[in-house]
Amino acid sequence: MNIARSIRISRKQLAAHKLRTALALTGIVIGVSAVIIMVAIGNGAQQEVLSKIEAMGTDLLIVNAGQVQKSAGRQQIRGTVTTLALADVEAIARECSAVKVAAPVQSKKIQVKYGNLSTNTTVVGTTTEFQEVRNFRIAAGAFFTDDENLASRRAAVLGQSVVNNLFEGRNPIGETIRVGRVPFEIIGVMESKGVDLNGADQDDQIFIPIRTALRRVFNVSYIGAINIRATNTQAMRQAVAQVSELLRDRHRLNKQQKPDDFTIQNQADLLVAQRETTNTFTMLIGSIASISLLVGGIGILAIMLIAIRERTNEIGLRMAVGASRKDIMTQFVIEASILGVGGGLVGIFLGVLGAVVVRFGTSWAVTISPNSVALAFGFSLLVGLFFGVYPARRASLLDPIEALRSE
Repeated sequence: MNIARSIRISRKQLAAHKLRTALALTGIVIGVSAVIIMVAIGNGAQQEVLSKIEAMGTDLLIVNAGQVQKSAGRQQIRGTVTTLALADVEAIARECSAVKVAAPVQSKKIQVKYGNLSTNTTVVGTTTEFQEVRNFRIAAGAFFTDDENLASRRAAVLGQSVVNNLFEGRNPIGETIRVGRVPFEIIGVMESKGVDLNGADQDDQIFIPIRTALRRVFNVSYIGAINIRATNTQAMRQAVAQVSELLRDRHRLNKQQKPDDFTIQNQADLLVAQRETTNTFTMLIGSIASISLLVGGIGILAIMLIAIRERTNEIGLRMAVGASRKDIMTQFVIEASILGVGGGLVGIFLGVLGAVVVRFGTSWAVTISPNSVALAFGFSLLVGLFFGVYPARRASLLDPIEALRSE
């Protein structure tokens, strides 16, 4: 049978019933466009989460004082643990070969004043190594040095949100702010970092030397966390083992067989877990959206069955003049395929257009995946074929004589 001729016949038949054809196409169009848009939103969310993790560093380790426990699905540290000290940070940097650099961190939400303006912000006591560990960069001025930290200088580096809240966009370098009751000179401003995975604004922070923070602001002798960068991503496991063994030895936990009084968070493990979670999420919403493709396939099935009923006499006549059962079946399969292909192409156009509208019309991150477009189109073609085979086979099995007698 001439395939080109069958395609022309199928196009004429479908064009002769425009409303019916449009209704059959609608389900496929909605299904394909929904799959593309939903997967694009899922991919965008995945890229946004992973980029935030990678911005912190894929070779990052965070040692928290105390055991982290999950409560209501969120990680929390129960009680105050005072065993982490500055000496631990120095020992880790000195004795752990898999550690490139380490920085202490002690932070607290404190009211900060400038003139008549005030804001509650997170004050972070740390060292100059913090910039390298957490990928923070100076936008203006400078970060405090090791000498300034040893001298307990009252120097402050502001995040962009703090600058906006207190200085309304003016240059703050050289100005004096009060952290609690302690005056600090502003020596630098950090580049914007945005929000972290927990939704906290990383720009709403003030960085001060750790020794100044412990003595004059927080009035404590311990630290809450140690941020560590491994020599490379492959050395993460080794770094965790070395840091854990060193801290257990320094805190005299080995001799007394006590549990760890610290928790080490591995950024590489978090990256893998988040990637698996977002992949599952994307597959889930893509699968839900693909259900509409099945609904569209049922529409094709109904349309084809109606077409067979209306064209029974034509089928009988074609078989009487020499058309084989295979020819009849091929004819109807081609018609169903045209519906699947046509719906798929229109669905791709509307899906891509819809994803672009979502991207520019909302604050959502949207990433259109060529694989999802190809998968949606392939699925629409398969749906057309699958739901077209049964009616086509039913048409091919009609008895020519009975078909010619039908009205």
